[in-house]
Amino acid sequence: MTTGNDSREPARDARRALREGPAGIARRQRARMAELVAYARARSPYYRELYRGLPEEVEDPAVLPVTGKKELMGRFDDWVTDRRVTLEGVEAFVADPELVGRRFLDRYLVVTTSGTSGLRGLFVQDERNLAVHLAVGMRNRDVLGFGALVRVLARAGRTAIVTAPGGHFATVAGPARFRLERPRLGRMMRVFSIHQSMAELVEELNAYDPATLTGFVSTLTLLAGEQEAGRLRIRPAVVIPGGETLTPQARERIAAAFQARVRAAYAASECGFLTFGCARGWYHVNGDWAVLEPVDAAHRPVPPGEQSHTVLISNLANRVQPILRYDLGDGVLMRPDPCPCGSPLPAVRVQGRVAELLSFPSVRGGDVGIFPMAFGSVLDVPGLQQYQLVQTAPATLRVRLRPADGADTDRVWQAVRGNLARLLGEHEAGGVRLERAEEPPQRSPGGKYRRIIPLAAGR
Repeated sequence: MTTGNDSREPARDARRALREGPAGIARRQRARMAELVAYARARSPYYRELYRGLPEEVEDPAVLPVTGKKELMGRFDDWVTDRRVTLEGVEAFVADPELVGRRFLDRYLVVTTSGTSGLRGLFVQDERNLAVHLAVGMRNRDVLGFGALVRVLARAGRTAIVTAPGGHFATVAGPARFRLERPRLGRMMRVFSIHQSMAELVEELNAYDPATLTGFVSTLTLLAGEQEAGRLRIRPAVVIPGGETLTPQARERIAAAFQARVRAAYAASECGFLTFGCARGWYHVNGDWAVLEPVDAAHRPVPPGEQSHTVLISNLANRVQPILRYDLGDGVLMRPDPCPCGSPLPAVRVQGRVAELLSFPSVRGGDVGIFPMAFGSVLDVPGLQQYQLVQTAPATLRVRLRPADGADTDRVWQAVRGNLARLLGEHEAGGVRLERAEEPPQRSPGGKYRRIIPLAAGR
């Protein structure tokens, strides 16, 4: 049986897992789940208490209780398996921007979330987690194809990461750690700030000429507009959107603008290597090192082919801060058959975060919910670069728009309003008032443009 000992050489084992197919992937997942559960019970007071009464060996995650950010952050010092790691120590560490990417306690990488959901997350990652992240990333890069690899090599492998610097966010801390500890390879990676003007950002990207371009979906959509207008003139082989739900329309626009392969990343600070995107628009779960369970609102399994209410994830690599059956809050659909791309890994599509589900009064009584991707599908409007929907009352939606340069703003608004009204009508949402905002879309502290801001978060 393949066991967790393969983590000593994760790159080789990651490729071997794909060659062995679904059976080999499932075998690794079961063994690593049992190993991590045993480790967590032995070293984490929180899990020792939570798993009291469970069987001695656990391979099936379905027998484990569900966890979440609120519960784990509330028991931080009992959650971690290294007694030297404390909430007070981690908070002091992330308070210093000079320490971004440095080793906490000379061992760990620390990343934070922006707290847009109301609770900031503090996540500590050990060496095994980082090694696995690199291994599955290299494994998935192998499927790009010869033409894309030639374009990558022609630009010396340069990677441009467009994000919000200045914090311990995963998109900043991870590359910083890489540059500090692998300076030769780190020179191929550069962070570009979203806090500068678009003209300055475009100028810097033109000078850098990256082989790979990565950033939030909303930011890359704006850059696609600059590329279409001829101001941005780069030819990346690969574009990696992340951090926000990628609609089919946004994927097609980004791919066409840059003439590049789009490999969207669906991941989280809790498990940065959760999935990789394929050419067919699906996210493939790295199931040898992660578990993804689509479930309903009561955390019962949802069969493949049906939309889930949320999803539970388990990160089987990180031991210092075990993530086991963690409610991530995203609605997903698991593909019921093998993906045409040929990957043996399970595939999902993401509809958006449950926390960003907009709920309106229904004409039939009660409420009706609409996922973020539904709005994205109707707001692919000519002349519109960016939108943000803020629910300010149960039946009021404030619409923030950023039209493209030279677009007729009134015509854009009329199209947006008409499409939104039609969508709301199709879902039988009653009497929803659409407000045209004067202000443009606003960024969150982590640099994201949250396209959907529900009522509780919009107040």
